[in-house]
Amino acid sequence: MTIRTVETTPYSDQKPGTSGLRKSVKAFQQPHYLENFVQSIFDSVGVAGQTLVLGGDGRYYNRQAIQIILKMAAANGVARVKVGQGGILSTPATSCVIRKYGTLGGIILSASHNPGGPDGDFGIKYNTNNGGPAPEKVTEDLYARSQTITEYKILEAADLDLDRVGDRTLGEMAVEIFDSAQDYQELLESLFDFDRIHQLLTNGSFRMVMDSMHAVTGPYAHAMFEGRLGAPAGTVMNGTPLEDFGQGHPDPNLVYAHDLVDILFGEDAPDFGAASDGDGDRNMILGSQFFVTPSDSLAVLAANATLVPGYKDGLAGIARSMPTSAAADRVAESLGIDCYETPTGWKFFGNLLDAGKATLCGEESFGTGSNHVREKDGLWAVLFWLNILAVRQQSVEQIVQEHWQQFGRNYYSRHDYEGVESDRANTLITHLRGALPTLKGKVMNGYEVDYADDFSYTDPVDGSTSQKQGVRIGFTDGSRVVFRLSGTGTQGATLRVYLESYEANAAKHDHDPQQALKPLIDIAESVASIRSNTGMDQPTVIT
Repeated sequence: MTIRTVETTPYSDQKPGTSGLRKSVKAFQQPHYLENFVQSIFDSVGVAGQTLVLGGDGRYYNRQAIQIILKMAAANGVARVKVGQGGILSTPATSCVIRKYGTLGGIILSASHNPGGPDGDFGIKYNTNNGGPAPEKVTEDLYARSQTITEYKILEAADLDLDRVGDRTLGEMAVEIFDSAQDYQELLESLFDFDRIHQLLTNGSFRMVMDSMHAVTGPYAHAMFEGRLGAPAGTVMNGTPLEDFGQGHPDPNLVYAHDLVDILFGEDAPDFGAASDGDGDRNMILGSQFFVTPSDSLAVLAANATLVPGYKDGLAGIARSMPTSAAADRVAESLGIDCYETPTGWKFFGNLLDAGKATLCGEESFGTGSNHVREKDGLWAVLFWLNILAVRQQSVEQIVQEHWQQFGRNYYSRHDYEGVESDRANTLITHLRGALPTLKGKVMNGYEVDYADDFSYTDPVDGSTSQKQGVRIGFTDGSRVVFRLSGTGTQGATLRVYLESYEANAAKHDHDPQQALKPLIDIAESVASIRSNTGMDQPTVIT
């Protein structure tokens, strides 16, 4: 085996976003493209003599990328790489393993909820030694290195068998192929009352369905729900990870998880349904004929946290992303704890979790988690709900309805306009920012504007600031409209419009959310001229 030094030139488009570098598979298959980015990681963080964790969501190009990264790691002096069996390792499980074994960090291969396959998307991100996504300082150094790179190192060697658990060597580097589920399941068992959940799932009357969307959580869900917790075979649907996710879109929402939605809203519906995404960090929660918004889910989990063994002593605080509804704020207030409002991106929660300021975190984009890892965690959220259901012995709908009676209801919805031409999307946001000074005090559809700004955030732990995180229009009654451009797609831009209206009166909690929010939807169109600026008559996805 020999180490080869390969001459290369930079790619200008390798700036990682909040979720790492996401591009089409074809982009990653360009000569030296993946190698340039990996070498930039190694050069930036200093990997010689260190241990790394490596795995991905099983999408197309996952196995090939792992072989390349292993050979480059060996050539760059990495001492040991822990690889999930078959190259499979969910994002929260990666965070768990990094933290448990104290590794330098880990490389996760995923484009999360984006479609897979030869014509789909691929992604790569680096997580640091706290188990969380690399902070901006690290990603900025990585990108700077990618723009000056002239060579990379790679070991000339045969591919390794990724499917058999055990130790290997690659040059002078140790490679450990490990059971992807064991450490992660042990962590979850330390948090939840598995015996009580087992009783719920085997009592003969309670039924659940877990949709893994042919993505990474399939093996975990089979082992956990149908294995350890005793649920009947067939509880897990779409449980075999496929390179193209069965030609589906592994995004757990009401549109893309339509098979599960049809079951939970059909005749003889199960009591509980859940779905997770490509890399296992997102979740959707459903009851029989009932959808739980991610914002409400965070609030309900926080309000019921002491029913769960891992959180029986209460919460230090709650953190939510700015576009997420204020439902969790009302729970925090009642508990006498802080609720932090951060920009979108899980890395912003990391400092709060590390400093012990927050225990539960959540984003409206179907992500929820806690201080057990430094990523959002789909199966953790499912188990949290099952633990609450097992203790309270009520339906999902009953629990949420009682929550609204106590705290009021935050009517909430997100309208996504996907694949908007980037120039048109940027023009819309630029015009909105220019109009902000004229909006304060203006009355629209009976709503008076209390504030209009572009959200900025100062980290309460390290004092760092993040600017231009989303255009907000807040009204005097607490209602909001928020506009953001998302960087999670690879084709064009996605405009996200968030709409929120608070109703304290429990007697008015039976409205359809889209009807309740109709005045705000009309205001959003009026202020941003969405149809003309995007060229789209209606959202691609409404959640």
